Formats: sequence, structure tokens, C-alpha cells
Amino acid sequence: MLEYIPPGTRFHELPSPFAMKRGGELHRARIAYETWGKLNTRRDNAILIVTGLSPNAHAASHSDNPERGWWEAMLGPGKPIDTDRWFVICVNSLGSCKGSTGPASTDPDSGFTYRLRFPELSIEDVANAATAVVRALEVAQLACIIGNSMGGMTALAALLQHPGLARTHINVSGSAQALPFSIAIRSLQREAIRLDPNWNNGDYSELHYPESGMRIARKLGVITYRSALEWDGRFSRIRLESDRPDEEPFGLEFQIESYLEGHARRFIHQFDPNCYLYLSRSMDWFDLAEHADGNILDGLAGIKLEKALAIGSGTDILFPIQQQEQIAEGLRMGGADSNFIGTDSPQGHDAFLVDIARFGAAIGGFLEQI
Repeated sequence: MLEYIPPGTRFHELPSPFAMKRGGELHRARIAYETWGKLNTRRDNAILIVTGLSPNAHAASHSDNPERGWWEAMLGPGKPIDTDRWFVICVNSLGSCKGSTGPASTDPDSGFTYRLRFPELSIEDVANAATAVVRALEVAQLACIIGNSMGGMTALAALLQHPGLARTHINVSGSAQALPFSIAIRSLQREAIRLDPNWNNGDYSELHYPESGMRIARKLGVITYRSALEWDGRFSRIRLESDRPDEEPFGLEFQIESYLEGHARRFIHQFDPNCYLYLSRSMDWFDLAEHADGNILDGLAGIKLEKALAIGSGTDILFPIQQQEQIAEGLRMGGADSNFIGTDSPQGHDAFLVDIARFGAAIGGFLEQI
């Protein structure tokens, strides 16, 4: 696939070799990142944003790239994450295909694309890579680390592995471990990709690309990102035009089907299938309890912070709200002034991207107090 790296993206070369948690190492690997605002003279106003599975580092527009970012409504001058006050860093995850080194990158030792020769990827590796960017920018301690979805996992792993990395933390629709339902969904997504003949054990090309597998994987994902309440409100049982010619037996009949098809087709060539597999599995493997003799609350209590906020949506089925409540409780056990906010946003897991009225007020309010 052809990578799209937004203008204004910067790169940090990781220490070489870069050791991976489950074995193996990377050489001359890099992390893509973008920044907004200015670092003050005390170097204590930095915020790090770590993302979900698919976003790039372009969270919002800036002078080098006026293109709208994936969290445009949340980040910028006068917005909840106010770049007039904060120096904000957003990284593209290790293992991705949006500028950071991943399975779609070239292995400098062989000259060939990594594909499945990329080392096994863990959330802890993603966290260590993001932390390396912070250190390279000479930020001794972050004012806050904000993690969304998979990024909520990444943030917790970074805080546990690098004590003192940040004074505060906002966990947005994240979790401290993968639950069975989420693992089951992601397993089906990976299976859809792997069973596509064009996947060819990871050795595909643009001409022979696992399009069907990626389409099904993305549709499954989109279904879980939103809620049944929203699907009903947006589409009900509205059918497509009755006079349209039947293209295939059992083809698209309802508007919801057409929406999913269009969404999937826009995505499938924008994200590398092997990167999708690696990042998806890294979430399933993540369990903070591994760092605390099997007790998830003890694992969270091992993270030392001044203040924390965990926020989620009651309609989220992928990272259900009890997981954010658990994060707040565990961080409180570790001594943080830790709060939990459960919203009644109808948009499910994606609420943090679209329900800025609720999520923005909570995030902005938290940052005003630190």
C-alpha cells in the first residue's frame, strides 16, 4: 500500500536496536509525530496524546497542514485541549502504517518489506516508542498523557513502565485489559483478513490485495464502534431504492448495509492489512494484571499520579464503561486524585470523537485544574 503521511509530520528515530517485549528487535525504526503549541521555559506544559488503532499523528490542523485532523474539535486554540496553553504531542503508534515503523515498512537489514517478519508487537512496545519521542523532545515530565481507545491501554503501559512520565492522566474509553467480547470481535476481524486468499500469509500486493477480508474486518469494527441505539436512530429499517437493479443474490437491501459497505471501501486501502493484524492482536494480549501477579487493581495501583480522569460512554460495547470505572478505582488506590465520568452518549465507543459537548467539557475541565 502507499502510505499517506500528512504534511507537517515529524519523525524520531528510536534507539537501535529497539528491543521488543515478546522477543526480537528493530533497527533504525522511527515514530511519526506532530506537535501544536509551544513548550514553555519550564518545559512543564507538555501533553502527549496516544491514539487508537487506526489514526495517524495528525490530530488537528496547524500551520504546516491546514487539513482537518481526526480530533479537530477537541484540540486547538481555545478548545478543550487548549494549544494556547499546552504544548501537545501526538504520536502515530509503532506498528502502524501512517509514518511509524510497522509491518508495511522496509526492513533496513534486508531491504524488503517486513510483512510477517516484523517482531511480535505488544502494547508495551507501543508505549515505549511513544515515551522515546517525549524524551527526545527533552520533556522531563508530561503535564498529562491522554489515551483514547487502544491509546488508553498504551498510556497505562507507558505510565507503569516509566514512573514519573506524567503528573496526570486522562483515560478516554480505554481499558487496563482486553475483555472476552472485545477479543472475540477482533479475532473475527483478523480471521476475515487471514482467510482471504489474497492475504497469502501476509505476502500480498496492490494487484492481489485482501480486499474482501479487510472489508469484513472493517464492517465488524464499525458495528462495534457505535451503538444499537444510534444505528436505529440513524437508519431504522429504511431500504435502498426499490427500483435499483439487483446486482447479486442476497445483495445490499437496507441503508445500514450500504453505509457499512461505503465506510469499509473507503478504509481498506488506507490501512495496511498486516499492520491491522499486529495492532489488533497487541490489544488482545494487553493485561495490566500481568505486571501485578494477576490482580488488575494492584497493577493500576502501581501507577503513581497526582490526578487522573477516566471517562467513557454507557453505550460502548467494545470498551464498556465498567472498564473506565475500574481504571479510576485502581489509580485512586495508588494515591491519585482519580475520578470517573460515565456519559450517556448514544454513539458508543466512538463517542469521544463526536460527542464533544460531553467529552470536551470533561477533558477541558480536568485540564483547567492542573
